[in-house]
Amino acid sequence: MSILRRLTPRHLSLHINGNSRRRVSSVAAAVRQDTSVWSQAPLSQIEPAAESLFNVTIDVSDSPDLATSHTRPGQYLQLRIPDVEKPSFLAIASPPSYAAAKGAFEFLVKSVAGSTAELLCGLKEGDVVELSQVMGNGFDIDRIAPPEKYPTVLIFGTGSGISPIRSLIESGFSADRRSDVRLYYGARNLKRMAYQERFKDWESSGVRIVPVLSQPDDSWTGETGYVQAAFSRAKKIDSPLATGVVLCGQKQMSEEVTSILVADGISSEKILKNF
Repeated sequence: MSILRRLTPRHLSLHINGNSRRRVSSVAAAVRQDTSVWSQAPLSQIEPAAESLFNVTIDVSDSPDLATSHTRPGQYLQLRIPDVEKPSFLAIASPPSYAAAKGAFEFLVKSVAGSTAELLCGLKEGDVVELSQVMGNGFDIDRIAPPEKYPTVLIFGTGSGISPIRSLIESGFSADRRSDVRLYYGARNLKRMAYQERFKDWESSGVRIVPVLSQPDDSWTGETGYVQAAFSRAKKIDSPLATGVVLCGQKQMSEEVTSILVADGISSEKILKNF
């Protein structure tokens, strides 16, 4: 659940990362959570992050309960814009510690013509939106802990699905104490790839970045195609039972990566998704 979009029950069924009824039920339950408490909050910054992607920062310093309700990377909330009928879902890109320290949430929003996302990206600093309490269980990193037991962590993100992945990496999950942490990050081309300025810091924390471009220009010498194909070419899983996985992005990617990993002996319980 990586980009801002209007969600109907039909949409929910299309964007669930997995096939089990348990996951369908969990998403439906999340949507049914009480959202009667809404907090007004102003936009403090909006700026381009990549082609069609925007960094959006919302000031929640006047809503301490809202700020502290973000406790785990991968969580999300609902956002309402004045005069727009339905709220939208938005994953939080900043780590939970950021809200406590800065009194703000950061988001990565894809502007899609005719969507609520486009309206949000057209707002100005100081414009007020309404936010629900933070929702969802996020990435349950305890399932791939301690790092000595799960030295390999494979992370897959595509497009704006990198948003909650950023929250995970910058929250810290003992990547520097694991021997093999790889992020397969897919985008159409480098112009569509957000957060490139953060790659150096992510690498310093112990995460090896593997950019994968589906439509690169002629100068690109790195991985091409889709992340699932790039991973299949590399594989190199020394011990499936000692491997954890984090997924966020397109439904097809999520399903295909999950199938590959489970076939290789990785437990589905060790494949973490943010809903």
